[in-house]
Amino acid sequence: MAELDNEKKAVAQADAKELAFEEEEIISGEEEKIYVASYSKLMWWRFRKHKMAMVSAVVVLLLYLVAVFCEFVAPYDPEQYFLKYKDAPPTKIHIFDAEGRIHMPFVHRIVRTRDEVTLRNLFNEDTTVRYPITFFVRGTEYEMWGLFKMDLHLFGLPVPHEEQGIFVLGADRLGRDLFSRMCYGARISLSIGLAGVLLSVTLGIVLGGISGYYGGKIDIAIQRMIEFIRTVPNIPLWMALSAALPKDWPIIRIYFGITILLSLISWTGMARVVRGRFLAMREEDFVLAARLAGSNEMRIILRHMLPSFLSHIIASLTLSIPGMILSETGLSYLGLGLRAPAISWGVLLREAQNLRSLALVPWVLLPALAVILTVMAFNFVGDGLRDAADPYAR
Repeated sequence: MAELDNEKKAVAQADAKELAFEEEEIISGEEEKIYVASYSKLMWWRFRKHKMAMVSAVVVLLLYLVAVFCEFVAPYDPEQYFLKYKDAPPTKIHIFDAEGRIHMPFVHRIVRTRDEVTLRNLFNEDTTVRYPITFFVRGTEYEMWGLFKMDLHLFGLPVPHEEQGIFVLGADRLGRDLFSRMCYGARISLSIGLAGVLLSVTLGIVLGGISGYYGGKIDIAIQRMIEFIRTVPNIPLWMALSAALPKDWPIIRIYFGITILLSLISWTGMARVVRGRFLAMREEDFVLAARLAGSNEMRIILRHMLPSFLSHIIASLTLSIPGMILSETGLSYLGLGLRAPAISWGVLLREAQNLRSLALVPWVLLPALAVILTVMAFNFVGDGLRDAADPYAR
C-alpha cells in the first residue's frame, strides 16, 4: 500500500514538473517575442489594450471617410431646396407597417398641414403610402472631388425629390437636408483641424528645435515671442487676425487663411515641449557621437534627436486636433471665420443663434453633437497613443 502511494506521488510530481516546464516555455516564448519586437509593434500592442482608444479610432476613421466621400454619402446636394419641407423634423424610419408586418426600412409619405392657431407647419405621416429606402441609388448629379461627374448616392428614396425626401436629421429653415450639409461640413471642419495641426506642429518643431539646440540670444528671442503670443487672450487675437482677411475673398482663400491663422496661434505649446527635450538631449552621448562622426547640425536634429521623442509628438498632434476643430467652429459660429456659402459645422451652428430655432427646430443643434463626438474620439485616441508611447511602462 505504501509503495502504491509513493508511486502516485512520483507520478504527480512528474506531471507537475512537466506542466511547470511547459508554462516556463510559454512565458519565455512570450518574453522573447517582446524582446525582439520593434518599437512600433510594441506601441501597437500597448495601444490595442486601450479599448476606448480602439473604438474611438474606428469612429475617427469613419468620420474622415464621410468627409472624403461626402458627395457620395450625402443623399442630396447641400444647397438643394425642398420648399414643402422647410423646418421639417427628422424623418421616421420604419421596419413594421400598420399591420405589424416586417419590411425592409421604409418611410411613409409626409403630408404638410398648417396649425390654424399658431400658423406653424405640421408634418404628419400618411401610413397608406410607403417609400422603401434603397442603397446605391441614383440621384442628384455631383462632381466627385471636383474631378468627374457621378449621380450615385449611398442611400435615398427611389422617387423624385419633388414628391418625397428623406431627412435623417431634419431640414433647416430653407428646406435643405441637414444630414447632407453636415457631411459636407465634415470635410472642412475635419480637414482644417488636420491641416492646421500639421502646420502648427511643423512650426513648433522647427522654432522649438532651433531654440533648444542653439540657445543663447536665439533662444531668448523665440521664448519672448512665445510668451507674448500666449499672454494675448485668444478671442481678441482671433478677432484681430480674422478682421485682416478681406471679406470679398473666395471660399478656398478664406479656408487657407483661417488655417494659417489658427496655426500661427497654436504652435507655441509644441515649441515649448521640443525646446525642453532638445535642451536635455543636446549633451547626450549619442548627440556627441554624431558630432564626432562628422554629422552636420540638421542631420543631428532630424535623424537623431527628433526621432527619439517622435511618439510624444504623434500623441501631442492627436490631442491638438480637437482644439483646432473647436477653434474653427467657434470662429465660424461667431461670424469671424468661414461664412456662407461655405459649409462647416461652425457655419451650420449659426442657425441655432436665435431663440426661435432652439424652441421650434432644435435639430439645428445636431452639428454640435458631431463636434462633441469628434473631440471626444480624438481625446481618447490621444490618451491611447500617449500611453502607448512608453510601451515599457507598467
